[in-house]
Amino acid sequence: MRKPQDRKKASKPKALLPANAAEQRRYEELYLQFNREGYTKDLCEAYADTFVHDQKKTDPEDIIQLVRLYDQIHDLSSAEFYLDMLEDKKLSGEDRFGYCLESLKIKSKLGHWRDAEDFRTENISFMQKYSEKLSMDRLAEMYIALALVDCAAKKYNQAGKLLTAFGYKPRGSNDSTLLEMMITAVYISASSGDSDLLEVSIRNAQTCLNLFSSFEHPWSKEYYIQRIEDAANGIL
Repeated sequence: MRKPQDRKKASKPKALLPANAAEQRRYEELYLQFNREGYTKDLCEAYADTFVHDQKKTDPEDIIQLVRLYDQIHDLSSAEFYLDMLEDKKLSGEDRFGYCLESLKIKSKLGHWRDAEDFRTENISFMQKYSEKLSMDRLAEMYIALALVDCAAKKYNQAGKLLTAFGYKPRGSNDSTLLEMMITAVYISASSGDSDLLEVSIRNAQTCLNLFSSFEHPWSKEYYIQRIEDAANGIL
């Protein structure tokens, strides 16, 4: 979940409006709940009620973030429902890029591989061009999403290669982006049915996690342990 200060920066000049002050306070309350409890159904529903259902004009970024929240609790049908709200919207820049990433991930996880491939074909030119100015963390998100499309289409070798195709360089012991890539590799290995590769992928992810000396939230370590276990069982 995006930190309150990051959301405030992204929403300027809207953040300067008096009506936005209450909304920002509510966001801060939900972020504190997230920091205490992690990804929960209650958090998703509260976020949806405040920032989607109760808005006359919903910010696309709030819908995209809600999709991410539902994805994290494996409620893919709800994630798909909210994604559909943006299907016919004219999006650009970060909103369009975020929509593309979430669409690829959700379609792939639902097993709609042909839809995912068609969507990738339609949007890959924009994604590649937009990604030229992104940080390595955001670039990794794109390659993870693209890898999931190939995984859904049973192109497991290609999916695995995509995770290393852009030359990501590890950054110290608390590298959450590297860990996300490794957890995705566990999921791809599990989906392929290759037990030897799965064993190696699990070991790599666990080794990466064991290097962490600190975590962003109180629940983060247990969350990642569960993520690795779920990925090994074909759940991402």
